[in-house]
Amino acid sequence: GVMSLLRPLLLDVVPTIQQTAALALGRLANYNDALAEAVVKGNILPHLVCSLSEQNRFYKKAAAFVLRAVGKHSPQLAQAIVQCGALEMLVVCLEDFDPGVKEAASWALGYIARHNSELSQAVVDAGAVPLLVLCIQEPEIALKRIAASTLSDISKHSPELAQTVVDAGAIAHLAQMILNPDAKLKRQVLSALSQIAKHSVDLAELVVEAEIFPVVLTCLKDSDEYVKKNGATLIREIAKHTPELSQLIVNAGGVAAVIDCIGSCRGTVRLPGIMMLGYVAAHSENLSMAVIVSKGVPPLCASLVEEHEDHIKAAAAWALGQVGRHTPEHARAVAVANVLPTLLAMYMDTRSSEDLQMKATLKNILQKCTYLPALEPLLHDAPPNIMKHIVGQFSKVLPHDSKARRLFVTTGGLKKVQEIKAEPGSLLQEYINTINNCYPEEIVR
Repeated sequence: GVMSLLRPLLLDVVPTIQQTAALALGRLANYNDALAEAVVKGNILPHLVCSLSEQNRFYKKAAAFVLRAVGKHSPQLAQAIVQCGALEMLVVCLEDFDPGVKEAASWALGYIARHNSELSQAVVDAGAVPLLVLCIQEPEIALKRIAASTLSDISKHSPELAQTVVDAGAIAHLAQMILNPDAKLKRQVLSALSQIAKHSVDLAELVVEAEIFPVVLTCLKDSDEYVKKNGATLIREIAKHTPELSQLIVNAGGVAAVIDCIGSCRGTVRLPGIMMLGYVAAHSENLSMAVIVSKGVPPLCASLVEEHEDHIKAAAAWALGQVGRHTPEHARAVAVANVLPTLLAMYMDTRSSEDLQMKATLKNILQKCTYLPALEPLLHDAPPNIMKHIVGQFSKVLPHDSKARRLFVTTGGLKKVQEIKAEPGSLLQEYINTINNCYPEEIVR
C-alpha cells in the first residue's frame, strides 16, 4: 500500500519531502510496468502535474523522472500521461533556465513519443519540436544528446512527423554535430538524421544538402561501434531511395568507406553496411560495377561465412544477388569469389531460416552467370529447381564455346550431367539434350 502513503507526501509543505517522494515513485515506476500501472491507478499523476509549474528545479526534475518512468513501459501508460495534461507541463519545462530540468523533460517526451505515431503527434502538437531544436544548440552535452534522441524518436514514425522536425530547422544543427568528439552525442545525431532520411527521396535530399558528405564517412572509422553502425545506417537510408543519391555517395567515396567498415567489424554493426551495398548495386549496372571495382564482393562473402546470425547472412546473400544479377560480367565477379557453393549449402540447410533460404536461392546470379568453372561444382548437389537454372546456363554457353566444351569433358562436368534425373519432356531435359548435342555420341555414352 505504499502508493497511497507516498501520494500525500507530494503535496507536503517541506520541499525535500516532496522531491524525495517523487523520486521514490519514479524509481518504483521505473522498475516494471505493474508498478508503473499502480502509479497511474493511484491517481498520482494529476498531483504531479498540478504542482509541476510552481515548484523548484529539484522537484521538476523528480516529477519529469516519474513521468518518464511511467511512460516508457507501454503505449497505454504513455497515453495515461498525455491524458492527465502532462505534455504541456513538460513542454514548459523545456523552457526552464536550468539545463537539468530541460534534460529531464526532454527525456520524458522522448519516452512518450517513441511508442507510436499518435503519441509522437501529441508531443508535436504540444509544441515540443522547436524547443527541442533549441536544446540541441545548448552548450551542455547531456542535454544535446537527449534532445537529439527525442527528435529521432519523433521522426521515426512517419514522413509527416519527420517533416515537422525538418521544418523546425533541425537538420542543419544536427549535421554540424557529426564531428563532435562525444561518441554518445554522435550516435544520437546520426540516428536522428537516419530517421529523417529514411522516409522519402525529398527528406533524404534535404539531409544530403546539409553537406553531410564526406564528413559522415569519418564515423565509419570511429572507435565506438554504435557510431559506426549508425553512420552506416544513415548512408544506407540515403542510398536506398534513388540511383542519383547512390551515385552521389559513390562519388564521395562512400562505397569504399562502407566496404572497409564491413571488413573491420563483426555482428550487427556490419548489417547496415551490407544492406547499403545491396541497395547501391540494385539500382543499376554501373552502380553495381562500382561495388565490384571497390572490392565489395570479398567482404560480403566473408560476412556469409563468418556470421552466426541468419538475418545477417540473409542480408549478405541478398546483397550478393543484387551485385550479380545485372550482366554475365557482374555474375562472374560474384562467382569467381567461390561463394556459390556456400549459398547453395545455406539454401539446402534445413536449419536455415526461411528468409535466408529465400535470399540464398542463387536464381538472381544464375540467370546471368556464364562463368562455367564456378557453376560446375554445383552439379553435384543442387535440388531440381536450382539444377534447372545451372544446366540452363551450360546449355547457353557450350554450343558457342569450343574451349569450354573441351574443359567440360575433362573436368567431369559432362559425366555429371548424364547422372541428372530429369522428367522426360521437362525444361531440364531439353537443356541436357542441348548440351549432349554439342558432343559426338560416343563421348556422351
